[in-house]
Amino acid sequence: MLVYLIKRFFLMIPILMGITLICFIVINLAPGSPALFQEEISPKASPEAAEALKKLYGLDKPIHERYFNWLDMVISLELGKSFVDGRDVKEKIKERLPVTIILNLLSLCLIFVMAIPIGIYSALKPGTLFDRVLTIFVFTGFSIPTFWLALIAMIIFGVNLGWLPISGIQSIGAENLPLGQRIIDHFKHLIMPVIIMSFAGLAGMSRYTRSSMLEVLSQDYIRTARAKGLPERIVIMKHAFRNALLPVVTLLGLAIPGLIGGSVIFESIFSIPGMGQLFYSSAMSRDYPTIMGILLIGALLTLIGNLIADIAYFLVDPRIRVKKDV
Repeated sequence: MLVYLIKRFFLMIPILMGITLICFIVINLAPGSPALFQEEISPKASPEAAEALKKLYGLDKPIHERYFNWLDMVISLELGKSFVDGRDVKEKIKERLPVTIILNLLSLCLIFVMAIPIGIYSALKPGTLFDRVLTIFVFTGFSIPTFWLALIAMIIFGVNLGWLPISGIQSIGAENLPLGQRIIDHFKHLIMPVIIMSFAGLAGMSRYTRSSMLEVLSQDYIRTARAKGLPERIVIMKHAFRNALLPVVTLLGLAIPGLIGGSVIFESIFSIPGMGQLFYSSAMSRDYPTIMGILLIGALLTLIGNLIADIAYFLVDPRIRVKKDV
């Protein structure tokens, strides 16, 4: 197991470098530049000022030289200075990263805690009313745009009913409240974003679990276990459930980048001060160092998520352990 983890860790390094290289090239090939953005927001800016800004930002150098300069900063654990406000990019990300991680962890927990039991129960009761309702829910989850659903939820539960706040992660003056009330205030602010972020993933994961469970229940070893007189609970939980988890665990690595990418939409809609909102504002202002810093963190979190999925797969499937030991 330790050798496997070491191999995977060293494999992550060239993959991460490849991701950063592609992102750096795409960003610099996109229309516009920080100097052009500054010129647009300041009508009195002269072409000479724009050229001075290019030299200041280092944009007058070839793209490969700029990439290696950026990579040299990353190796020294620095991400450069923001073009917008001159702040250290590492500090800006440090302020926003915990919010995004909390949102994504809560969404993942909600997806797996609810989707797996729902999928298993639906597989055990195929063709029932519950299974048909689940099928309708799945198609609804896949077909409704989540940003539209977020806006509808804000109108109904935030504006019309007034049950939940529609923006931010805390109310104005919440820092002066007692600890218990602050926790409740944060919880109320997170309910809508977390549920909306989890909606599509919950629909898909429950369907995948159902399909996987149905396939496992049709296997010969399940019929053999039932023929031996084992209790149905033992057959389901010990023999079927563990093997049905294999495709679901694989989807764990795919769910993490999807949630991180979705953070850009939901944090912008709900005005949540996370990495998604920072990425959107940085992209609009052509703040290359901040964009690259966020993409680097996002790529690193995605690779770590895939590694966690591989470790979980390694633990769930004994055949992989035998193969690695051989």
